[in-house]
Amino acid sequence: MREPIVAGQFYSFEKSQLQKELENCFEKPGLPGKRKKQALLGIISPHAGYLYSGPTAAFAYKEIAESDFPDTFVILGVGHSGQRTCVSEEDWKTPFGIVKNDSEFSKALGITIDNDAHMDEHSIEVQLPFLQFANKDKLKSIKIVPIIVNDTECVAEKIIRTAKKQKKKIIVIASSDFTHYGPNYGYLPFVSNVRDNLYKLDKGAIEKILKLDIEGFKKYVEKTEATICGFKPIIALIEYLKLSGAKNAKLLNYTTSGDVAGDFTNAVGYAAIAFY
Repeated sequence: MREPIVAGQFYSFEKSQLQKELENCFEKPGLPGKRKKQALLGIISPHAGYLYSGPTAAFAYKEIAESDFPDTFVILGVGHSGQRTCVSEEDWKTPFGIVKNDSEFSKALGITIDNDAHMDEHSIEVQLPFLQFANKDKLKSIKIVPIIVNDTECVAEKIIRTAKKQKKKIIVIASSDFTHYGPNYGYLPFVSNVRDNLYKLDKGAIEKILKLDIEGFKKYVEKTEATICGFKPIIALIEYLKLSGAKNAKLLNYTTSGDVAGDFTNAVGYAAIAFY
């Protein structure tokens, strides 16, 4: 069992408080409605504290809540501490209860299993209460495959191969914040009109993502040195989408921590993107 490590920090530890916190996050997109027959292939969702990134993440999870329920959610996380690409085969605990691991899928991937590497990494954990909130009607049926992505080679191919072999419908979630700006992050490409420039910088990256342009995205990040922490999970997601024949992509919401704090001395961008 993987215990939560940022409950009480990034989001509320107490179940009823977490419920209210998530309801507040869904204020702008609105609470999820009925499921539709839309084939959602994947999303990009942020992984910061809910106060800052939760209202953006809600847009992505509303898409999940209103789409066909898959057999498995494959969650691509960040190795903030330099962890290698690896999968967890454990069940994960949140204040809402236990999220079951699709251990059959996890073990069949052919990716190194390393439960310990996931113990202190928050990027996947932060997605789970949203996933549970968005799938209240299927709460006991939620299954996940948590993967830290630090080397994108063959990750998408392994996901596709496993899903086809096991005849499972999946939705892939890439956990990523966008540009980290300011002295705290050692990234100061501009010092005036910070809000507008930060929006412009991230929108440039998002344009490449919406086109599923892997090389364009890589070159843009290399040129701008944009500090997008989920760069590798995003690339793995795009590779998966291209192999899956994705036809549509939509930016659902973009904002920054500076908009919440009213201070852009240090600020992080957040985007919710859906792919069909």
